[in-house]
Amino acid sequence: MQSTQNSIHGYWSSDRAFFLAATGSAVGLGNIWKFPYITGENGGGAFVIVYMACIIVIGVPVMMAEIMLGRSGGKSPIHAMKDHVKNSDGHNIWESVGWMGAIAGAIILSFYSVIAGWALSYTFLSAKGGLANINGDGAGQLFSQLLSSPGSLLIWHTVFMTMTMTVIGYGLKRGLEQAIRIMAPWLVVLLTLLAIYSVLYASYADSLLYLFSFDFSKLTTESVLVAMGHAFFTLSIGLGAIMTYGAYLPKSASIPKLTISIALADTLIALLSGFIIFSIVFSNGLEPSSGPGLIFQTLPVAFGNMPFGRLFGTAFFLLIVLAAWSSAISAVEPINAWLVEKYGITRLKSSLISGIPVWIFGVGTLLSFNIWSEYKIWGKTFFGVVDFLASNILLPLGGVLIALFTGWIMQKSISRAELKIGNRMFIGWMFSLRYVAPILIIAIFINIVGIF
Repeated sequence: MQSTQNSIHGYWSSDRAFFLAATGSAVGLGNIWKFPYITGENGGGAFVIVYMACIIVIGVPVMMAEIMLGRSGGKSPIHAMKDHVKNSDGHNIWESVGWMGAIAGAIILSFYSVIAGWALSYTFLSAKGGLANINGDGAGQLFSQLLSSPGSLLIWHTVFMTMTMTVIGYGLKRGLEQAIRIMAPWLVVLLTLLAIYSVLYASYADSLLYLFSFDFSKLTTESVLVAMGHAFFTLSIGLGAIMTYGAYLPKSASIPKLTISIALADTLIALLSGFIIFSIVFSNGLEPSSGPGLIFQTLPVAFGNMPFGRLFGTAFFLLIVLAAWSSAISAVEPINAWLVEKYGITRLKSSLISGIPVWIFGVGTLLSFNIWSEYKIWGKTFFGVVDFLASNILLPLGGVLIALFTGWIMQKSISRAELKIGNRMFIGWMFSLRYVAPILIIAIFINIVGIF
């Protein structure tokens, strides 16, 4: 029987609003900061092909399942999974899926906010002309100075957390939906401007060749696993955010069509970001495989020494801030929605209750770059531990449990009623959830935790 559960939080005003919100959740630092440098480290175009294949094989089926669980439950992931388990006569262990997603989201936001704070700092720095004529040594010193200053990091972390929790506090229609309606167009505008600049003033041909030249000899087993892992994480799967947003989705909306649209938009933005960054990198004779420092140490040199660099450098770092902001909002929404449901409190109060502990936890991350840098747990700093716990354990585990629960435990009548797809497509989707996605996600998980 189809679930008739209604969302107590209200609904998105349209399919477009959900699409923008879910795409905003997926499009974040992973697309603009991480995707370009892991592409650079793993050989370029061949890696991109494997990545896109993984989006189709893993990302789309599991994302469909997560949206479906959210809409049929109509509540936060914690309460939705509890109801689904009860209705399916499943073991209580499956309820942990909701809790893992909510906890992972809060943990990720705690350090995500610190990194987004770096982008905020660089946005203002670039606008003031602070990157003008900077060289490699100067860019490295500038970034080191920022990381070594707990006071500066605390200010930017606090500003970004305040931005995020303010949107959360205003609720679904006045907060989340209005914010994403403003941020999404600006993301597109900034990406378009930077892409035009890349064509006019940068080495766009070299960038296209690098992104779409298919030299599979450069691929390793580790490269394939990295591609699978990034495809999984970039869509916010297992975080609880997509399940929460799904709870606000009207019954008339097509989950398969929206999922494919979100995955396509997310992939296109990642590719466009890579095109922009590599165009600038190649035109300045820089190294495309320079790792995580590509954004904050390599690109400032380019922006500081190219035509209109001050303007486009500012636009670029503002783009990172907007992408991070839209993702951060979704990361904390699952725990916030649960607080509203559990205690009947206002959104403003729930945003404070959920936001303050996350902000405090984030202080540990920012201190791990300076005062606490010598203190290690299992050879990792505080930031390294929380990043590993959330990104490499909770998210893969949550994702594989979503696939297995939907494929093996949940009533198929509910899935069919929610998805409204043909029998052949439904069978293919179930096969992916039961076998393909779990095997690949477990392979990612094993690789990450270093069992072999």
